[in-house]
Amino acid sequence: MLIDTLAARPSALKVDLVLSRGPFIMGSRMKMHYAAAVTLALLVSQTALASPELARSKNCVACHHMERKMIGPAYKAIAERYAKDESAAKALNEKVIKGGVGNWGQTPMPPQSSLTPAEAETLVKWILSQQ
Repeated sequence: MLIDTLAARPSALKVDLVLSRGPFIMGSRMKMHYAAAVTLALLVSQTALASPELARSKNCVACHHMERKMIGPAYKAIAERYAKDESAAKALNEKVIKGGVGNWGQTPMPPQSSLTPAEAETLVKWILSQQ
């Protein structure tokens, strides 16, 4: 069952506790829908929180640091430069995947073709939030 499967995962433990001790009396079908919605919300929030780990796993940290310039610009410098640019996220998603040169000097950023568009979007949103 869905609830048993969710209970096997640590993040789903909260779902199990809410369903078994929650203030509402729900039928099993409603519990399944509620569990699915809560699980989806947890997965989405974990993806956003996992961005530093994603940056490490994709080796972004070989060239970028949170606060100081390395080979590439610091995450905070990127966030500051694009803070008021509402179209920046889309352009940066493309830049991360395709690479480029000239925005931060003549050191090229190589293409990161192993990133999916969703991973690139997650990383860019996280970087832009580092002001």
